[in-house]
Amino acid sequence: MEKRIVIPNTDLSLFPIGLGTVDAGLKWDGPEADRIFGSYLEQGGNVIDTAHVYSDWVPGEKARSERVVGDWLSRSRKRSEIVLITKGGHPDMTRPVPDLHESRLTRQDMAEDLDGSLKQLRTDYIDLYFYHRDNEEQSVEEEIDTMEAFVKAGKIRYYGCSNWTAKRMQEADAYCARMGYRGFAADQSLLNLGMKYMKPLADDTLGYIKDEAFQYHIDNADNLAMPYMGNCSGFFHILEAKGEEGVKENPYYTPGNMEAARRMKKLREKYGCSLTQAILGFFFCQPFTCVPLYGSSSPERIADACRTMEIPFTAEDYREILGE
Repeated sequence: MEKRIVIPNTDLSLFPIGLGTVDAGLKWDGPEADRIFGSYLEQGGNVIDTAHVYSDWVPGEKARSERVVGDWLSRSRKRSEIVLITKGGHPDMTRPVPDLHESRLTRQDMAEDLDGSLKQLRTDYIDLYFYHRDNEEQSVEEEIDTMEAFVKAGKIRYYGCSNWTAKRMQEADAYCARMGYRGFAADQSLLNLGMKYMKPLADDTLGYIKDEAFQYHIDNADNLAMPYMGNCSGFFHILEAKGEEGVKENPYYTPGNMEAARRMKKLREKYGCSLTQAILGFFFCQPFTCVPLYGSSSPERIADACRTMEIPFTAEDYREILGE
C-alpha cells in the first residue's frame, strides 16, 4: 500500500492512519507527548487530529488536547511536516449537564472556535477544519459560505464535515459545484469492524458511515472518509484482556461481535499480526479510501498500528469475520 494518500483536487498528502489526540492532556502530556508524536512520525505519520472541545467534559482546562498538540508543535518545530486537523461547533461540554442537541454552528460560533483553536495550537492556519456537527435548520449554503470565508482569510486551507448525513453532504456538494468551490475534502463519521453488530450509542448526534452514507463514499472520492472510533473503543482489546465480564456493559458486546472476535483469532494466525492490526486492516479493505483515526497512550502501540499497511489483508478476510 502507498504510504501517502492524496485527497483529490487538494495538495493534502496523508499517511493512511491519522493520530487521534482525544486523550492528550488527560492520559499523556509533556515528555510523554514527545514520545507519542515521535513514534508516530518515525513510522511516516503526518496526520494529527484534535478538536476544540477535547476534553472539555473534564473540568479544569478547556481545549486541553489542542494545547498539548500546540505545545509539541512549538517544541518540535514540526508544523510544516504535519497535516493538522481540528474541529469546531461542538455543543458546550463544560456545563454540568451538556445538551448534545444544542446547536453551536453559526458563523460567530465557528469563528470563535477557530480563533481559539489557532491560539491553542499556536499556528496561523489549520490544514483541514471540520464542522464537528451539523444543524439541519441552517442552510448548507450558509455553512459552506462560513468555511469559504475562513479559507479566504487564510485561517484554514481546506474544510470537512463530521457527523453529517449523506443527504446534507450531497446538498453541500451541489452548492459547491454551482459556486465553483472545492467543497468538503473529508468526512469524519463512525465506521469500524464492530459497527455492524453494535448497539446504538447513547449520543444520537453521531453519524455513521453506513447505508446511504456508505454508498455516498463509494460514489464521492473527493470527500475522503476519515472514520473515528477505528479501534472500536477498545472493545476487542478489553475482551481479550478481561473476558466477557469486562465488556458486558459495552455497546459492542453483542453475539455478532463475540463471533467476530472468535473469527479474528484465525485471521491473526493467518497473518501473524497483532489484534490492533487485525482491527485496523478492515479499513484498507473497503470499497472506498479510508484514513482511519487511531489514538493510544503507548508509543509502542502506535508504531504497531502504523505497520498495519504492511499486511496483505483482503476484503474476503473481513467478510468471513463478519459472516457475510
